[in-house]
Amino acid sequence: MLKTSIQGMVLVAVAFSVATMSGCAFTTLGPSIGILSVPIPVSPYFQGKQEDKAMEERYSKMKVLDPIPPGTTHVAEDPPSDDQIMRKFHEIHNVRGNFPGLYEVQHNNVRIVKEKVQDIVDPVRVLPLVGPVQVHHSHWVCKVYFTEVIRNGWPIPYTVKTEERMEVIKIDQDHLHRAGNVVSGDTSH
Repeated sequence: MLKTSIQGMVLVAVAFSVATMSGCAFTTLGPSIGILSVPIPVSPYFQGKQEDKAMEERYSKMKVLDPIPPGTTHVAEDPPSDDQIMRKFHEIHNVRGNFPGLYEVQHNNVRIVKEKVQDIVDPVRVLPLVGPVQVHHSHWVCKVYFTEVIRNGWPIPYTVKTEERMEVIKIDQDHLHRAGNVVSGDTSH
């Protein structure tokens, strides 16, 4: 009797270890939230709306940087982000309205070249709610090289592939530099 109970316990231990090692048992770490852990698909429309909202929050505010030290020149070092460039690109080449299987436009092998054209700092002036500042203008020319693939599926299916297309996008990035001694109110630079 003792021998059969030991064999039964060994059999249960082996079965438990095999089940837990294969991932078939309740081996999740941490608490489970039940039905809420099932992923829910999000429509591309609502995803695009959320991305547009995040972009507006990120790029709509003008940055106010520290003053430029006297006797030095300040160079704008931050080029436009690839995301910013591609959003401008999609405003020009609107690919909305694709109908999968009927009409599709794709932009593949995208390569972006950024080139600073102008870097100017205006003289000190007082802006409301900001105070004495200098406006720093940096103008960029961004060249987007891409391959355009147009697929038409009806009435006669065909594909048009245009290699090495280029689009020139101009982006202006302005930011502010505080001017003078901010604590004492001295606006001389």
